[in-house]
Amino acid sequence: MDSPLKRIQNSVIEYANAIANVIGVDVEIVDSQLNTIAGTGAYRENINKNVAKEGYIYIDVIKTGQLHVIKDPGKNILCSKCSEKDECRELMQISMPIKYEKEIVGVIQLVCTKLEQKQKLIAKEKDYLKFIKEIAGNITDKLHELDEQEKTKKRIELFHQIVDDIDKMVIVLNAENTVIHINKMAKNTLNIEVGEKINVKKTHEMLVGEYLFTIQTDQKDVDVIGRIKSANSVYYEHTDIIICTKTKNIKDRAYNVVTGHNYISTDDIIGSNKQIKLLKERIKKIAKSTSTVFITGESGTGKELIARSIHSESDRADKPFIAVNCAAIPDSLLETELFGYVKGAFTGASDQGRIGKFELANRGVIFLDEIGDMPLHLQAKILRLLQDKELIRIGSNKTIKLDVRVVTATNKDLKKLIEEKKFREDLYYRINVIPISVPPLRKRLDDIEKLAYHMLDRYNKSFGKNVTHIDNEVIQIFMEYDWEGNIRELENVIEYMMNISETDTLTEELIPINILEKRIGYEPKDDEKANKSQRVVPIKELEMNEIRKALNIYGYDTKGKKIAAKKLGIGIATLYRKIEEEINV
Repeated sequence: MDSPLKRIQNSVIEYANAIANVIGVDVEIVDSQLNTIAGTGAYRENINKNVAKEGYIYIDVIKTGQLHVIKDPGKNILCSKCSEKDECRELMQISMPIKYEKEIVGVIQLVCTKLEQKQKLIAKEKDYLKFIKEIAGNITDKLHELDEQEKTKKRIELFHQIVDDIDKMVIVLNAENTVIHINKMAKNTLNIEVGEKINVKKTHEMLVGEYLFTIQTDQKDVDVIGRIKSANSVYYEHTDIIICTKTKNIKDRAYNVVTGHNYISTDDIIGSNKQIKLLKERIKKIAKSTSTVFITGESGTGKELIARSIHSESDRADKPFIAVNCAAIPDSLLETELFGYVKGAFTGASDQGRIGKFELANRGVIFLDEIGDMPLHLQAKILRLLQDKELIRIGSNKTIKLDVRVVTATNKDLKKLIEEKKFREDLYYRINVIPISVPPLRKRLDDIEKLAYHMLDRYNKSFGKNVTHIDNEVIQIFMEYDWEGNIRELENVIEYMMNISETDTLTEELIPINILEKRIGYEPKDDEKANKSQRVVPIKELEMNEIRKALNIYGYDTKGKKIAAKKLGIGIATLYRKIEEEINV
């Protein structure tokens, strides 16, 4: 295999000629195998020849990685074995190593064969050494650039192999919307080839996490559902990748997207507390029913987890589960979210209309979380839907039959809201056919240790850590705490402790101060008052954060890296080295 310098031989020859013209001496550049890659003057004849027999100085430079300035060749100890040492025609040599990825890949040697050359070189030795060092750096940059090109080529080839096996349409477009890669499925569906231009008409409408848009070609328009992502990191230039599926029936596509996701059985509900065991048994008993379920419990107790387990344990497990947080959606939008609308239903309505969450959940389960926050006018429509088992999209007069199981939840006292005329009594009795109460964490303290270790395992995976133990003192403190935020609060505390932990054990010192302050007889320590747990970020981490930020701004290609290095105030070779170190950590 060719040496690194051999792969960029033409560039190396240009650099050798540049040195010779600027300094006025002969130049020879050899690789680590002592093959001459470039030469000027009398040394031009050595190009592509091996100079190992007389290359004693080269050998030492490659071995030691040190610069050699030899003002009396032939008399130097390194030349003692040379057969021409007594008749050496060279009056002075400067030999500088070329380093690439911590290896010596070659040597640049300046040779004086005339006295005036030697005198000139000695007079401006520092300036010329700096110049040669710059040339060595330029050669290294060329090697980096070539490696980057080859890595990019291999990365793109691998990327193409992967997308060609995806069972969806995949199209890669450049900045001019020209197809630069297309997989077989997309090629057959759209009847286009690499090099053709297409137009992507976005609707800005999202359905179960994917966008609806139209791909327009010279032959036809195809409605699709999917995502458009940047592929800049693969191609190192402005590119977009479209991953999509043709939508003959958008609703069926939506079902396919939802089906099978977030499958949660009763076994996934952590805990062996008596109340939790009874809760699991009840879920299994009522799961196969079609009656509405009303889940109550404080905030953070995991009501959606219960709703998902009802869905997963039921005969509808392979059908959609659609969750709607009634408190998180503005009143003005909630009706369109739930019931959908047709084209032109109101000003600003999408040209394609919108499928509502109830329709999307047809044959499956819809979970209406925080139903106590639903406005009164909408409660009447929900009641009618539950009674008639049909809906009408906004702006339409066509009824749509529904087969959907409704599960609702709240942390509010609906009976009190009924008294305050903020919730309909008839709707309350319609949704409260099967009531389920989720106990707060303070009433299942014997589950805290199991929950804490379950969360520990999850954050170990997320953070790439290996925390294996929680001190008994920590568990005891957790058992004494009131947990007003329930499981969600416990999860936040474990996440916090995992973030600042530097050992394999979670200890009392890592517990947030607000938890400790509520212990009876607790007195804060001086160092706790000073926020001992505040994390100090290592310099190396700060440095890599800035490097990533610069590369994100200026790009990951060779040009972008050069600009990034300049903005960071470091050399390009230093930037490459730091990136390489980060990759190899």
